[in-house]
Amino acid sequence: MTGIIEIAKAANVSPSTVSRVIHNPELVSEEKRNLVQEVIRRTGYTPSNLGAGLRKAKTNNLVAIIPDVTSAFNYPVIRAIESIALENGYSLLLGDTQELESRERSFAAMARSRQADGILLFCSNLPIDVDPEIPLEDQLPPMVNACEPIDLPGLPRVNIDNVAAAEEAVNHLLSLGHKRIAAVTGHLKSPSTQDRLKGYRYALHRAGIPVDETLVEAGNYGLRDAERATRKLMELRDRPSAIFNFSDEMAMSCLATLHDMGYRIPADISVMGFDDISYAEYCYPALTTVAQPMTEIGIECMELLLPQLKGRKMAACNRILPHRLVVRKSTGPAPA
Repeated sequence: MTGIIEIAKAANVSPSTVSRVIHNPELVSEEKRNLVQEVIRRTGYTPSNLGAGLRKAKTNNLVAIIPDVTSAFNYPVIRAIESIALENGYSLLLGDTQELESRERSFAAMARSRQADGILLFCSNLPIDVDPEIPLEDQLPPMVNACEPIDLPGLPRVNIDNVAAAEEAVNHLLSLGHKRIAAVTGHLKSPSTQDRLKGYRYALHRAGIPVDETLVEAGNYGLRDAERATRKLMELRDRPSAIFNFSDEMAMSCLATLHDMGYRIPADISVMGFDDISYAEYCYPALTTVAQPMTEIGIECMELLLPQLKGRKMAACNRILPHRLVVRKSTGPAPA
């Protein structure tokens, strides 16, 4: 799909020059102006493909770009978004990317091709090419980034403090006397995983406990991967006395695997999750976890997106919502 960057490449000028030709042509030499305008005519590109134009062509559709729509964590977030969207006359389309960049870009293109008015982005990649010299609102449709923060100045974001949340989770296990604390992580390229790893390491460091890298296993937010990671950890000669999983779904896989291996929970080993999904309270034993405000994340996303949909310029905002430690039956004192 033709956009400002493609026009710039075809005309052999910078994207900022293309932007000036469109918005302030008097600032560009006649030669370059004619060259850019010729490429625009040849490709059929119109300025309405830019962020400013996208705010004028209404479809009353929004698209949520999500790595996994089946995740129990995502459901309350999506439900809150959809409820507010419907109240404001919008339908919500779900884009399940399955961690594929090609899908992320395909769903993002829906806004540029006027199939959607705005994007709720739950991936760690920006699926639209941007030029740092051009204001974001001239390149992007209305957009909010949540849960997996993208390092792009000016992009509105909603998240929790994953570093502090993970540190609090590990401190709870330390308070119970655990010193061999394992971590089953999400995708290692994920910003939330990296932040939770930082919190895990900070807590151990501040307790004077060296980080043993053999106790860190990638679970990739998957059930099978979490099972594999749990079995590998429990086969260590100096096995952990507690396992901190970076999601509740992985923690439930961990619980089932430990039961299958004959371990008592928490008498033999403690298990910690992250998210506080609806099932966490009802698994056996009930899961100790870090609660994310899932419904509030969806609400905050829409509060940041709606003003953009009404014509307000995209503005930098980083809303950090509170997390909460929820202590249940899956954690207990470290075994002697």
